[in-house]
Amino acid sequence: MNDLDAAAVEELADTWDGIREDYDTVENDDYDRAALDCAARLAADPGGPSAYVWTLGLVMMAPYVGYLPGKGVATAVTDALAATDGALRDRPCEHASHPYQTHYDDNDEELAEELRLIADETADEEPSAPREEWRCPRNVAGFARIALDIVDAGSAEDIPPRLPMEARNAIETLSALLHGYPKPWTDINDEVESAGRGLRLADDPLDKAGHVMVVRAVTWYAVSGMIRAKSVLDDLVEVLEETLPEFDRAECGHETHPKLPDSGPDAAELGIVLSSPGGRRVFEYQWGNKGALEAMLCPAFIAGLAAESLKLLRERREELFGRPDTSRLDAEYLRPDGRLEIDKLVERIDNKPWNERYSLDLGLWAARRYTEVTDERERTVLLLTLGQTMQTAYPDPPVSVLREIVPVLRSAVAARPAEDCAHPAHPPLRRGGWLGGLPHLYAPGEHPAPGDALSPDAWTCPWLLAGYAEDRLSSLEGLLDGDG
Repeated sequence: MNDLDAAAVEELADTWDGIREDYDTVENDDYDRAALDCAARLAADPGGPSAYVWTLGLVMMAPYVGYLPGKGVATAVTDALAATDGALRDRPCEHASHPYQTHYDDNDEELAEELRLIADETADEEPSAPREEWRCPRNVAGFARIALDIVDAGSAEDIPPRLPMEARNAIETLSALLHGYPKPWTDINDEVESAGRGLRLADDPLDKAGHVMVVRAVTWYAVSGMIRAKSVLDDLVEVLEETLPEFDRAECGHETHPKLPDSGPDAAELGIVLSSPGGRRVFEYQWGNKGALEAMLCPAFIAGLAAESLKLLRERREELFGRPDTSRLDAEYLRPDGRLEIDKLVERIDNKPWNERYSLDLGLWAARRYTEVTDERERTVLLLTLGQTMQTAYPDPPVSVLREIVPVLRSAVAARPAEDCAHPAHPPLRRGGWLGGLPHLYAPGEHPAPGDALSPDAWTCPWLLAGYAEDRLSSLEGLLDGDG
């Protein structure tokens, strides 16, 4: 190994493995120096006895080199790797197999330990394959091609298929978002829109089919209420409208099509994998799905996925950002004489999980009726109703609801009198237990007063209601940001 002993190799391997783990760093001077030094040593003797050390080092650092290294780093590394492949790949060899032939993405994290064991012939453990196979010129050439492929996906042949780094990054970022724990730097709207951009920019029909699957996965998130900007849904609708004609005229001779994942992260990962040639090779050979691609990427099947997602996006876009019709709720929350069904209202604004299904429609109905009536007691009930439903709603209320709820709450805040309030006490609206007083407030002739009943004036006090509205607004106004 020339001037390299086992201790020196172990120290180098630890450094290189640290770079592998922290590859998504922009122009790190220390990482650049490590990669350039390794490439220079390999380029100085690409066919020498230490070539396997420097080559495996570049495999470990290749994710960083293919990400955003300093100027000239990628060129120096790829030149050294190409020279090594050219010098060694046709050397005579008697081995039946080599480690590079079964080296997949997941094995990268084992390379530092493998390199330590290869270099240290006194180690208690043995590497995963005989040392002579690891050091064999043809194996070193194979790993040089693996490193080249990591830096520039698709640039090398005769190596095990692996996901392009871009795809691995996309899976990691999008999966975190769809699991509900986006990475700190993730722009959520942009990340969802990127699924549409990928579909729009794809040329190859097979790539495009994979991107349709990614759009399918992000659609579920986009319509969940977590996206506050209508433009995000508009963009997904538009790209599916553009794409669908490319698939919906296709004929299909398949008896069945594969069942796709029904969880967002898994569905997104599958779509990203299938949206590149390298990913499709991984799907077939590394994931053991040889022969499954034809039915999975069938144009008629993809057309169905696109149409299903488009329908869902259009429907939920209207629900989330349109103007929902609440007139049907008059029959549910009003008596024939036009008075409130106060018992039902009180029951449904109680902050219980089973009332989530009523909250949005009921809150919007209450806000609209609030602007139409003049009776102070009814307006008080309606204001408290819309405030409580917004607290019960999950996830956050959509823009279509907020743009009518928020103005009502603002109007209650603005109605706070200039003079001080003269009431000695008010209902404790910021604590539980006050709902039982609403039926007596609204219909005292039908509902007896509770033991701690306060006067109607205390309930309808503008100071009380302004404070309540202000409290509710503090958590709602920011949700209107965006272009909803």
